[in-house]
Amino acid sequence: MKTHTLLMPLDMHLHLRDGVMLENIAPLSAYSFSGALVMPNLVPPVTSLEDIKAYKERIVAAVPNDYFEPYMTLFYKNYDKAFLESVAGHITAIKLYPAGITTNSEGGVSSFNVEEMRPTLEMMSLLGIPLCVHGETDGFVMDREAEFMSIYELLAKNFPKLKIIMEHITTKAAVDMLDKYENLYATVTVHHLIITLDDVAGGMLKPHLFCKPIAKRPEDREALLKVALEAHPKVMFGSDSAPHPQHKKESCGCAAGVFTAPIALQLLCDVFDKHDKLENLQAFVSDNAQNIYGICAEFKEVVLEKRPFVVPESYSGVVPMYAGETINWAIESVE
Repeated sequence: MKTHTLLMPLDMHLHLRDGVMLENIAPLSAYSFSGALVMPNLVPPVTSLEDIKAYKERIVAAVPNDYFEPYMTLFYKNYDKAFLESVAGHITAIKLYPAGITTNSEGGVSSFNVEEMRPTLEMMSLLGIPLCVHGETDGFVMDREAEFMSIYELLAKNFPKLKIIMEHITTKAAVDMLDKYENLYATVTVHHLIITLDDVAGGMLKPHLFCKPIAKRPEDREALLKVALEAHPKVMFGSDSAPHPQHKKESCGCAAGVFTAPIALQLLCDVFDKHDKLENLQAFVSDNAQNIYGICAEFKEVVLEKRPFVVPESYSGVVPMYAGETINWAIESVE
């Protein structure tokens, strides 16, 4: 059997939720990943040092049998200098959500007024705190990310020393933006490397493939594949794995999010293998993230094997991508 080994895999965009969901879902990421950048959009969101410490304690308690580093994030607000200095040693990034644009983002930014944001963003630049951004407007759903490019340019130009991560990019426009500004970086999900909008709604609607940003056109997917497969040094893996109870996905008002955490590495191996680029997967899933964020992941070795694996129908009531279907790679061992 063909095997492939990954060292210190990192998921630089992960939703773990809280409570029972956290307890059920966190072990699935902790098993195969050395660490993950954990999103702060809880209810209420993570906005204080006490919130950060308490949430990290709950995550660590949920994964007692695995080494797993939760890289913590703070929900963006216009914080002052003293507060940012007090939390800098406890967070890896601050996450900015446009208000109401995705799950639990109601308290996000409603106006990108540079002068109002300047004190916070300049202090983040000085302290070396990256800004992660969910980059969508509230326009027509297929155009939301492309329309947000002007805001990325505004931020990149005004804060050239601020490291800005364009989260879960889905368009050729975002890929093209990468090399225009030195301080722009990006995460890419595994599902956006595989599906287009046609897979979501071209035939029978598939609610478990519905996410925000929504999957786009084939030419957008090809642009994402190009930078991922080439292990572009400014691009890294972030699953945006987003668990929702089955009844919230299979209902009117379907919740946005694709749950890939338990099969992310297997799917990535398949994508890179099909394009004869397995040698570049290590950079995409670990090395680039460590360089971009300046982190050093704890050692973990994951051996994957090319053999059929049937994806479970659900994990504790959360339906994964490809539930019940057979995929081409499986995890053989983790050390």
